Amino acid sequence: MSAELLRTQADLIRASGAFDRSTRVRRLFDYLLDCTLQDKVPKEIDIALHAMDRGPTFDTTQDAAVRVCIHKLRRVLDNYYAGGGSEQRERIVVAKGEYRLALEPVAAAGAADSVPTHSEPPAKNPFGHWLLAVLAASLLANGLLAAKALQHARPTDDTGILQNHPVWRPIFQDNLPVIIVLGDYYIFGETDGADGVARMIREFNINSRSDLEQYAQTYPEVAERYMDLDLSYLPTAIGPALSHILPLLASQHKRIQIITRSELTTSMLKSADIIYVGYLSALGSLQEIVFAGSSFVVGDTYDELISTTDNRHYLSQAADPRRGEQKYRDYGYLSTFAGPNGNRIVIISGTRDAAVAGVAESLTRPFIDPQLSLPAMAIANFEALYEVYGVGHTPVAMRVLRCNPLNSNAIWKD
Repeated sequence: MSAELLRTQADLIRASGAFDRSTRVRRLFDYLLDCTLQDKVPKEIDIALHAMDRGPTFDTTQDAAVRVCIHKLRRVLDNYYAGGGSEQRERIVVAKGEYRLALEPVAAAGAADSVPTHSEPPAKNPFGHWLLAVLAASLLANGLLAAKALQHARPTDDTGILQNHPVWRPIFQDNLPVIIVLGDYYIFGETDGADGVARMIREFNINSRSDLEQYAQTYPEVAERYMDLDLSYLPTAIGPALSHILPLLASQHKRIQIITRSELTTSMLKSADIIYVGYLSALGSLQEIVFAGSSFVVGDTYDELISTTDNRHYLSQAADPRRGEQKYRDYGYLSTFAGPNGNRIVIISGTRDAAVAGVAESLTRPFIDPQLSLPAMAIANFEALYEVYGVGHTPVAMRVLRCNPLNSNAIWKD
């Protein structure tokens, strides 16, 4: 990166008046510029102390002031290069994942995927500042579980039995890599009118930074209040589910990649075996594909599956605040079908944690539920509905309620 070109771009931005309305954002910009020119990458606490006049007791886990200011700086830069700086061939950006400035071609930095528009503002769900630390700990715990599962993966007597499992057999027999897709949730922040985050918001129709930017364009009255915090989270069930699945795949020497659902691309759906693990509500763009040939539809609350053959509703009790019993009924969903290019797609899902963990566990047991195995051995593409009883986030009992064939031609007809 040319230091001279970076200085020139910085001077143009300052001269444009882009920082006239925010001295704090300009101080942040100047500090990051100095650090970048000195080949230093400051930490969040460094920015708080040296660019924002915060004291040594500043707690980055409880106060999002730095991230808020970074968000505002990114918006100032975006506005400049969308207006007076639109003729520039390169632009300054805040590097992804680091607190430093970088130069990128304008076209590359401004490219964004198309996103749906939304008809009404999202509902606001209150979260405390502690959520940032809790979510980070949750992701770390899931990662450690996955690492532990791989570390201890080894062939067992059960592995030979599971090689003929109707779900695993096609995957074990091909030479394709396996991409495990984890159903993640994007959350964004709402400011308190100053530099803090008043609450965290989860909205089903806003699933990425580009979605949030599109929403802000549609509803400019909220643009100043909502911000991207580059934050997402995973359900608790992901860890136990991976601890069952990863050793089995590793024992067969499968090439494994783990990504979040928000990172999944169309090309991946064609080039690898896909195993989705997560809630039904986190399927996102996959939901239309998964249920195109299904005899079920997902209910509006995502806590239920509805049979299209007899209109029977299977509603999870996990979120029912009125139930007094410790044990509750949850519903898991499994499907496996051919991908568009000879690959396989497996969906390990459910309404809540007990269901997701229960389906994953059932697929790695040395025996197969008769209701699942008899039709499935002769039908390559099928789905199954599980009734799972849970205590807390843990499945304690389960059974297959229904097992139906899937029409993969209907899934990929478009």
